[in-house]
Amino acid sequence: MALVSTQTAALGLGFMAQLLFSSRIILQWIQSERAKRVLVPVRFWQISLISSFLMILYGMLRHDPIILAAQLISYGIYIRNLQLLGEWGKLHGAFRAGAYIFPLAAIGWFVAGTSFFSLQTMLENRIPGGVLVLGAVGQTIFLLRFVYQWLYSERKGESVLPLGFWLVSLIGSALILAYAVLRRPVDYVLILGNVPGIVVYARNVVLLRREIKGLRVEEIEQ
Repeated sequence: MALVSTQTAALGLGFMAQLLFSSRIILQWIQSERAKRVLVPVRFWQISLISSFLMILYGMLRHDPIILAAQLISYGIYIRNLQLLGEWGKLHGAFRAGAYIFPLAAIGWFVAGTSFFSLQTMLENRIPGGVLVLGAVGQTIFLLRFVYQWLYSERKGESVLPLGFWLVSLIGSALILAYAVLRRPVDYVLILGNVPGIVVYARNVVLLRREIKGLRVEEIEQ
């Protein structure tokens, strides 16, 4: 009974996180379509941060090392993007303190272990080696998009999502989707999160390529 309730709680957290992730992508997509170019609103990063924290908890409850490792890194990158945008300092002090403390406390609790989740149980996971490698490669590529975006933004001195970000997102998301389908049990949370994402990533690639082509034409004409 306890296992069932734990898995139910995990799925609830996972679906909530993925709905939030999807909402940020849809928000970004709508604003980009209206502007006919790729835009990334501040709300995108704020929603990402909250969603990532929920996915950290989901990864622990599912004892999934792929999800947990990826979300811990992403979490820090989301905070950094808010700092680059000058929005981090505008958030309430209590929220910022909680954003730093909660993940550390959760990880400490996970390492200590409980009857519901523990680091030891995760290390003993039974995900087939080949599937685990596929997931690790997919998540690594997916994470590299933010490392690339972070370094690109640091050079620019502002938060920017370049074409390479969306191309890497598309490839990484497709591999994670394959991992979610092949994993046992099947991870419907990851499927829900990546199917709409693939559509939006592809559309952003089209919009950005069109924008870049337009800029090149203008430069030639000038």
